[in-house]
Amino acid sequence: MSRVYRRKRKARHAQSNPRHAQAQSTPLWRKISRGLRMIAACAVCALGFTPPAMDAQGATVTQPAPEILTRTSVEHPVSYSPVLTWTNEANAVAYQLEFFPSAVKDLDPQAEDARAVFRTSDVYENAVNLPLDEMRKGLSDKQPLWWRVRALDLDGTAISPFSRPAPLYASPALPRMDAPIPHPVPDKGRGSAMIFPVYSWVKPYDAASFEVALYTEDPERKPDAAPIAHWIAAYAEQYDDAPRIGDTTYYWRVRALDKNGAPGAWSAVSQFRLEPQHWEIAVIGDSISHGGGHISHGPENLEYSWLSYLNFPAVNLAQSGDITRLMADRFERDVLPFSPDYLLIMCGTNDLRAGEFSLEEAVANMERVKEKCVFYGIRPIFLTLPPINPTNIGRVFGEKITDEWQERFAKFNEYLRQQPHIDTAAAFAPYAANGELPDWLGLDGLHEDIIGKQLIAARVNANLEAAKQAADEFLQTQQQIQAEMQTSIQPDEPRKETMNDAESD
Repeated sequence: MSRVYRRKRKARHAQSNPRHAQAQSTPLWRKISRGLRMIAACAVCALGFTPPAMDAQGATVTQPAPEILTRTSVEHPVSYSPVLTWTNEANAVAYQLEFFPSAVKDLDPQAEDARAVFRTSDVYENAVNLPLDEMRKGLSDKQPLWWRVRALDLDGTAISPFSRPAPLYASPALPRMDAPIPHPVPDKGRGSAMIFPVYSWVKPYDAASFEVALYTEDPERKPDAAPIAHWIAAYAEQYDDAPRIGDTTYYWRVRALDKNGAPGAWSAVSQFRLEPQHWEIAVIGDSISHGGGHISHGPENLEYSWLSYLNFPAVNLAQSGDITRLMADRFERDVLPFSPDYLLIMCGTNDLRAGEFSLEEAVANMERVKEKCVFYGIRPIFLTLPPINPTNIGRVFGEKITDEWQERFAKFNEYLRQQPHIDTAAAFAPYAANGELPDWLGLDGLHEDIIGKQLIAARVNANLEAAKQAADEFLQTQQQIQAEMQTSIQPDEPRKETMNDAESD
């Protein structure tokens, strides 16, 4: 599912596919899913949108001001290249920061101020690295800068007041930031068990791109450890295309590259682990289930995962960018290690919104998934597809949606309602004017934001037991049919050993 991801700590320059280079060409739907979602976070510039002047008259303030700005003092200064942080605003697409050479008593919290010596809106998470050298010219070590921050929407319009200005003491004697700072891969809480990790980090301000390396040995303890995967990333984030599961710990690190490709220092090593084990419930699908939303938040932001709002644990087997065929193709590899009793299946949005895939193909692929579930004794539960918003998809991703999308979604959902299912699409019907996803439920037109993800989870929570019963009955009926067919097989007729063997015949 096309997924814009995390607080897009990235440059505003746009690139058509900011993912690691591959020997084989990347399918269009993958490019849209991963590449354009990166551009979306900087859509204001990348797609030709010019932020309006932000003044008191133009602001639409709906959120509280950011708080808990990085605290400094004469005794506890930061370096001249610090990482500054503040409270995360889940509804922000970006942030605007202003810096002043001295305390200003009459600052308007609703408007930019001309007395600022530096201002930037090129910040896509609640952390940023900036050089203070020019800002601090003429100041002694005992004189602080003052800085403040506010949250912005997709158009660059303020959705919060500026924070209260905070003093920023700095010392040239302290070491400057010389490497990216990794964000840990989530490993606690509902929704954190996901087989396709996303690696993200705070970027050094002058980085042009990044080199990311993944290991099965700690490269700090074993300097000769060879990476098992390697990427060049245009932005401060990398989606892993391979499932990372097994009886092993994975280690990853990242370093910045300058405009000439020269590398800086490696970051500290971060690690994660997801062992294969039995789960009662697994979820498979595309980026709607993988996670992320509101342009700048990715799967690592669990508040944008509907799995995080479930009343029960579930392992996340979803992969951003999936179409139904790819989901069916990876079934054995990704589902079987967790031997789930029930498999929640939500996929098809990427097929049906694009003109290159037919409704019949999507249905056939879901039938393949259903047959695989029966073959392996897994109970399938299908989730109907929420609506999309073609206008917002075009605005954010620059992608045109087929004119028949509503008819295709309706027919596909009707097919799903004939299976053991949970009707998650019905949760959006009261709010979908003209059948389209409203802005407040999914800003980019494709991926539900926090309230939208909560609607999906609430529907699943409320209907899971009935769906489990229907899935139990379905599997029992199918197994009885198979048993009857087995008894009718002649003794000399060959038997198929595996599902893959059956599909290859």
